[in-house]
Amino acid sequence: MELRHVRYLLAVAEEMSFTRAAERLHVAQPAISVQIRQLEEELGTSLFDRRRRTIRLTPAGEVMVTEGRRLLRAADRAVDLAVKAGAGTVGRLAVGFVPSASNASLPPLLRRFSSSHPEVALELRELSPNALVSELRDGHLDISFLYLPFSDPDFEQMVIACEPFVVALPTAHPLAGRDPVPVAALADEPFVLPARHGMPGLYAKVLGICQDAGFTPRAVQEDVWLVQTIVGLVAAGTGVALVPASARAISPEGVVYRCIAGTQVHQVELAAIWRRDDASPVLARFLALLAG
Repeated sequence: MELRHVRYLLAVAEEMSFTRAAERLHVAQPAISVQIRQLEEELGTSLFDRRRRTIRLTPAGEVMVTEGRRLLRAADRAVDLAVKAGAGTVGRLAVGFVPSASNASLPPLLRRFSSSHPEVALELRELSPNALVSELRDGHLDISFLYLPFSDPDFEQMVIACEPFVVALPTAHPLAGRDPVPVAALADEPFVLPARHGMPGLYAKVLGICQDAGFTPRAVQEDVWLVQTIVGLVAAGTGVALVPASARAISPEGVVYRCIAGTQVHQVELAAIWRRDDASPVLARFLALLAG
């Protein structure tokens, strides 16, 4: 049995005439009769009662018409989904990100994509940079968002946001009354430093800012993974920290943010990375949104 048999059956059943069904389908009437006979032979039962002037469906024919309609709807849906999947408008996209990416840059992008691609299921995972790269490499993620610098020949990357660093200070700190704050003024301060995660990332950026100002930060607490935790430790009076400006969205009692003084603007870049050989149409759609 093929789909054309079902379509011919439904046309005859709805028209109750082989002739009218042939006209509707733009085929010769004998062709429809042959196809219906073939279907009846395959099923081993009659689908139409032809003994009267007006044909009628047999009980088997009524069942076949009901199920045939369901079958054609399923076939049409399969075709529609296949076309959409090929165009990248339906499917699944697994997105990984470092926690601080959700402070500012990432949520608007995800909202825009969900709004324009309602049939794509977004799977979101908040992970450390090492885990993001590992999950991406293994195919468990389609795209990841992390801080540069990052370099790997297996991955493409695209900068999606660039933001300045700010100084997070305890509210009662002597420098809290200054804005902006020279980085050199932090030389003798205890620092809360981000985790290294086996790659440069935020740690390398913070270290570079301090070294450009002529000192190496004195870590009182290091390898802190979450920016939220860094800010919390600053609020507790543990030390000071250099964090991306989007951390201002985290405002616990006891912490203030101040700009960094100087002509050199110290910035951090948030980038999307994905496998170089990934040809997913859904990913292509998402990348087009990022690029736009």
